[in-house]
Amino acid sequence: MMHAEKIEIFVPSPSEEPPLESSGVIGWMRRNLFSTPLSSFLTLAALLLLYKTIPPIFSWAFFKATWLSDTAGEATRQGACWGFVKAKFRVLMVGIYPEAHISRPLACLALFTLACITTVFRLVPARLLMALWFLLPLPIFWIINGGIGLAHVDQSLWGGLMLSMGLAVVGILLSLPIGILLALGRRSEMATVKAICTGIIELVRGVPLITILFMASVMLPLFLPEGVTINNLLRVQFGVILFSSAYIAEVVRGGLQAIGPGQMEAALSTGLTPWQATRMIVLPQALRHVVPAIIGRCVALFKDTSLVIIVGLLDFLGMIKASTQDPDWLGHEAEAYVFCALVYWMICFAISRYGRSIEKNNTW
Repeated sequence: MMHAEKIEIFVPSPSEEPPLESSGVIGWMRRNLFSTPLSSFLTLAALLLLYKTIPPIFSWAFFKATWLSDTAGEATRQGACWGFVKAKFRVLMVGIYPEAHISRPLACLALFTLACITTVFRLVPARLLMALWFLLPLPIFWIINGGIGLAHVDQSLWGGLMLSMGLAVVGILLSLPIGILLALGRRSEMATVKAICTGIIELVRGVPLITILFMASVMLPLFLPEGVTINNLLRVQFGVILFSSAYIAEVVRGGLQAIGPGQMEAALSTGLTPWQATRMIVLPQALRHVVPAIIGRCVALFKDTSLVIIVGLLDFLGMIKASTQDPDWLGHEAEAYVFCALVYWMICFAISRYGRSIEKNNTW
């Protein structure tokens, strides 16, 4: 009788833990910070720079800072005096807007915040959301400026962050559709339309924003008929919109060129007209391709509003500069500009993060 052959089953042994020097934090540091002699040198140099700069900055801004002083004399000279921001906060936010009507900017802030929340969390359909944003400047202007039922507040009293946000929001809302139309016009087969759009885009992009603001504020009134006047703020707003529209037009044109001709041909084969095919098929795809660039233009436009100080409007940065000239707060320019930079960064970062969410969700 033959005995059955014993069958051995191979059982792999458990995997050993990777060496400590190639895993975890140590492994990450070796791969990313000390992989080569040059990388090691740059890492050590960066650590030395951080050691020399970060502790003094934190000491000045937090540990040795004076937080609750009402006058500059109460502050220590070893650290920052954030009482400056507290004392000048209203001026930095709304300029010299009358204190008796301060509730009106607060009401506009509530409306703007509500619109932002509705946008971020997508609480309403896209078309309704677009209508909401395009109509939002009307009640805000009525509340801030006054008029029917409200006391009028001259626009020369507007300023601070309120003015910067107003110029930027209105500029973005109007320059985006105008820029899209200019881009479509530049690609038009109609020679006259193409020439006009190309001329506007190239003329505006060929000069700096300061020149356009100067022309709108100083030179434009010289060409108006006698007795016709346009508010300085309105002229500056028009210049900002025109400048931004030209750049957005080129951004959108780049997106349109990225769409192959087959898309238009396929759309036309279904019975759509050229305008319908462009509006419903080609343009949405083009805009989706250039979302990062458009968001970048929005951020740049908000920062460019600081140039309006050239034509006598005191926006947020202008009010920062004016506030540092107060005899009671001389010597606190550093605190003022640090606060200014922080506010600009927070707003620009919020815009960029929202743009990133649009890319991630593939929605426009």
